[in-house]
Order: sequence, then structure tokens, then C-alpha cells
Amino acid sequence: MRICLMGFGAVGQGVAKVISLKNDYLKEHYGLELKLVAVTDSSGAAISQDGLDPDLLLKIKSETGKVSNYPEAGIENIDGINVLDKVEYDTMVEVTPTNIQNGEPAKSLTIKAINDKKDVVTSNKGHLALFFRELIELSHQNGVEFKYEASVGGAMPILNFAQETLPGNEIKSILGILNGTTNFILSRMTIEGSSYEQTLQEAQQLGIAETDPTQDVEGIDAACKTVILANSILGIDCTLKDVQVTGISRITSEAIDLAKKEGYLIKLMAEVSPDSLDVSPRLVKQDSPYAVDGTLNMATLKTDLADEVTVVGLGAGSVETASAILSDLINIWKSQK
Repeated sequence: MRICLMGFGAVGQGVAKVISLKNDYLKEHYGLELKLVAVTDSSGAAISQDGLDPDLLLKIKSETGKVSNYPEAGIENIDGINVLDKVEYDTMVEVTPTNIQNGEPAKSLTIKAINDKKDVVTSNKGHLALFFRELIELSHQNGVEFKYEASVGGAMPILNFAQETLPGNEIKSILGILNGTTNFILSRMTIEGSSYEQTLQEAQQLGIAETDPTQDVEGIDAACKTVILANSILGIDCTLKDVQVTGISRITSEAIDLAKKEGYLIKLMAEVSPDSLDVSPRLVKQDSPYAVDGTLNMATLKTDLADEVTVVGLGAGSVETASAILSDLINIWKSQK
């Protein structure tokens, strides 16, 4: 399978690491060889129809910061759309930064690849939260696969789980923790009794929170994931503007301490149901499935046949998120056999 990898930040580098680690395993177990024929970052691209060495890509990125410095294959200042025209490929893996204003460049890249009859795998939330129906319908019209397991919960297997493991069940609602940064902050405030401001600073120093943490702490990231779950699992036609959102920036250590004394924790919860699309801090019991710590994500799916089923997984990390991208690539390969 020839891959165009659009974006080479943390997740893109995770994809390269996973390909390097797993290609022999994939050949042996699935007859699948993943070949990177193009990789882009903000500097330009590296393009080779014969395939790029993932380890060399990682080395060059680490040492120079630019994939366009790849020997004999680097091209400076070329945009992603032009890269897709310069190389023969089977699947575009799109891992550019999330943009919740207009979904770019992910939206344009995805539309071009789909119209060119190529399969697409993405970890991006922005274009899905804003234009989910449009993109799904376009993929159906063109008869291609469009997969996005990595867009919700990192390594937590929720989309494929719901669609492939519970296909006979009607899923009535989903309630869960969909953002690892806020869960880390609230967990540390609970354990240490520290203030929100202190704990956010600690999370930033550890690289868990962004320099600008707004999307995470104000609940926007979890709201994007709520939209994706609502559309893909419950069939609710919605976009980001349909979600009620309250973040965690006003949660005090006193409120957390009071909840603890009553046997509760405060968590940023996402609710997905026909009656409610909501992201907000809620009280959960200390011994409940929602009492997960650190950067873990979890979700409980309420079904008609299996009652409640809970999934838990790491919600962040480059290799962890890349593992979800790999599962989509394998599923595309298996569907074509």
C-alpha cells in the first residue's frame, strides 16, 4: 500500500515509527507492505515513488526540522495539494494540525484525495467536526474508504469497536472522558490538592498541555469528538455549533475537595445522545468506570442488547495515536482482499 503522509508533527512521526516497527509483522500476518511515497511538513515534502526510509525521515526531521532536506527526494515550499498530483499512491494519511475555524488544510486535502478515488485515513478532528456529512457522502459517491479511528480518543478503540464489534446492537447513548489533558489536570488536582493554574502549568511543563491550552481546557477538543461520535455511531446529523460546551478553567481545588469528601470526582464528561450533545464538568462516583486517572480516555456505550459496554485507552501520544491509524490501514487492506 503506497501512502502519502500529510503532516509530520508528533502523530506523523508516530506513523513513521510504527511503519518502521511493524512492516515485517504486517507482511507476515496480512501480506501488507506499507510504503511511504510522499511525506509533507511546513517546509515542503519528500517524494519518492520507490519509497522513503521511515528511519531516515525521522532522523532528518529530528536533526534539521525539515523533511524537505531528505536526500534527492526533498522539495522545498510545495503545498500538499500539489504533492498529491506528483506521486502515485493508494491511501492518504492526513495528520495535519486541527483547525476548528474552517477545517483547513485537512478539508481540501481530503476532498482532493477522495475525488481522485483514493482512500483516506485521518487523525484530524477539525474538518470532521465542521463538515462530517459532506465528507462522508463524498467518500460514498466516489466508492472509497474514509476512516478516522484516531480522531477520537487516540488509542482508545471506540469507532471500530462500535461498528464492528457491536454491529447487532442499537447504541442509544455514549458517556465518556474524551480529552486526556483535562483528565490529567483534574486527576492531579484531586491527588495533590493543587490549584487549576498550578496544575495547568505542570501539565504544560510535562508536554501534556499545549502552550495555548484553550481547545483542551475549554472543552472544544472534546466537543469535536462528541460531533464525530454523534454522526458516526448514533447517526445524529450535527456539527460543532450543536454541542453545549463548558470547560474546566473555573474548577477550584475547593470544589474538588468537597466532591471527594462525598465520594465523588469531578471529570470533564461528554454526553452523546439524541436528547443531548454536551461537554461539561460532572460529578462521578469514585468507584465508577469513569474514575480513570492521568491521560486515559474512556467511554461507556449504552446498548439495547449488551447493556453498558465500557472502553478505556490512552487518549494521547504519537505512537499510541498512530496505532489507531494503523488499525484503519489494516482494515482498508482487509476489505479489499
